[in-house]
Amino acid sequence: MSEFKITALKELTEQQTRYAPTARRQAQIANAQKLLGEIEPHKTYPYQYVCYRLTEYRSEAYPDLCIRGDQLRHDLELFIRRLERSLPAVPAEQSVEPMLTLEEVSKRFNVSTKTISRWRVKGLTARRVKVNGRSQLGFPAAAVEKFLAEHKVLVEKGSRFSHLSDAEKEEILRLARELRESGKTLTEVSRQIAARLGRSPEAVRYTIKNFDRAHPDCALFPTVTGPLSESTKQQMYLAKRQHELDIQNAKPTGDTVTSIAKRFNRTRSSMYRVVNEVRAKELVRTPVDFIYNPEFDDPAREAIILAEMPGKAEFEAKRAAKSPPKDVPAHMAHLYEWPLLTKEQEQHLFRKMNFLKYKLHQLQQSLDPAKAKVADLMKIEELKEGIRECRDLLINCNQRLVYAQAKQKLALGENIDDLVSDGNLSLMRAVEKFDYSRGNKFSTYATWAIMKNFARSIPDAKTHKQRYMTGHDEIFEAKADVRSDEQEVLAQADAARARVNRLLEHLDARTREVIRMRTGLDGSEEMTLEQIGQHFGITKERVRQINVRGMKMLREWAAKENAEMP
Repeated sequence: MSEFKITALKELTEQQTRYAPTARRQAQIANAQKLLGEIEPHKTYPYQYVCYRLTEYRSEAYPDLCIRGDQLRHDLELFIRRLERSLPAVPAEQSVEPMLTLEEVSKRFNVSTKTISRWRVKGLTARRVKVNGRSQLGFPAAAVEKFLAEHKVLVEKGSRFSHLSDAEKEEILRLARELRESGKTLTEVSRQIAARLGRSPEAVRYTIKNFDRAHPDCALFPTVTGPLSESTKQQMYLAKRQHELDIQNAKPTGDTVTSIAKRFNRTRSSMYRVVNEVRAKELVRTPVDFIYNPEFDDPAREAIILAEMPGKAEFEAKRAAKSPPKDVPAHMAHLYEWPLLTKEQEQHLFRKMNFLKYKLHQLQQSLDPAKAKVADLMKIEELKEGIRECRDLLINCNQRLVYAQAKQKLALGENIDDLVSDGNLSLMRAVEKFDYSRGNKFSTYATWAIMKNFARSIPDAKTHKQRYMTGHDEIFEAKADVRSDEQEVLAQADAARARVNRLLEHLDARTREVIRMRTGLDGSEEMTLEQIGQHFGITKERVRQINVRGMKMLREWAAKENAEMP
């Protein structure tokens, strides 16, 4: 009975719970209870008549709507419950008239608390009161007496039905012990025993709970109390996460929320509280590194910061029409799927990403894991998702920058994929550390970060490679037959060097010398562009141009002579 059957009544209920004053809501609850006693299931009732009986206001909405009696009874019961739940709880000691608790009314009429809940929709008035700081249902003594006078037959019937003989109680407890051994829950046991003995599940459950309260040392379904250990909480959290993953992957393992709660001897609600607590602790433990800006504290700027990226439509259109150049290798084609960002777009994305991090940091600071609410956890996940979207877009749109820097640092015999992978790590760190408020373009900052990383990682990689060489020269690694003897290997190496020297003769003296220095063909260490430029008295950019032109000429001569470059 959690969903309305008639949309009009759902809208009316939401309107009253939100906007009607407390006194009006109390009057509408009384009106609904009175109307509920008059409804006949097989008749139909105009909505405008129902609205007037509840609110004493003639509505013009839904003039042609007629509601069947059974549907109206269902929705009126929901109307009463929702309005009662929306009333503010009043401290019991401030109540003008004496108040009885749910347990006191249950004991007085000798019925279960579920029966009392059913009587509420039949006219038994209840109010929210605070007892020892906790909100619970309270029943005015006068309202209880009035209900008893108006529903004598109903109360006597409920009392007779709930009154069990000692023999029946013993039989219920005996069956409960047998069924408990099979691992069934109290609810399942109550239903099976009720079906077997012709009693209501509420009466059976009430009998078992009374026995457990009176005999806690030998209770059939003891209430598990006391704090859980951190390891047990972690196990419950992991079990719940696995259950969620199974649902996402459409591979149910049969381990439901109920079975997880039963395994740890806890209720579903307590299990959810533990899961939220562990999840909150993980979120709080994860530090958030952000670049602060004073405008983050200005509420008027929030809407502007969180708005869509400027020129997003044009950006998406460019992305849809983007295609890689024909000479780009297939494994590098993905670099050209994303167009470049303008400076304005970069500024917006960096500002938005750091603002979301700032908000996440604030929420983490104020979050108490022991009292974590689902809404807070969902807000954290929403912020993290927004941060990921901004970060991924910035990284994807600057991938070609990494590739361009890697091509400049690529030496003979090296794999560009390794350099690109290393450069991507630098790019990711640069995205996290870039301060957009200084007005610089991100590509300038990222280029220096990538170059600095290459200056450190490339020499380290060469040192590692030389230290762990396996005994044969790298020039022969691509050969299919490595079982030749030492003399044959040396002869092949000499022949390869001779072919290279013969090809170098086609170049002018300076170009030949630049290539020798750059590749270390004479057995000396490879020199950087800057070192070669100092040797010849030219810029390193001019050295790079000479080296590129010379290598291109060597490839052309090698192709003509059908010679394989080592």
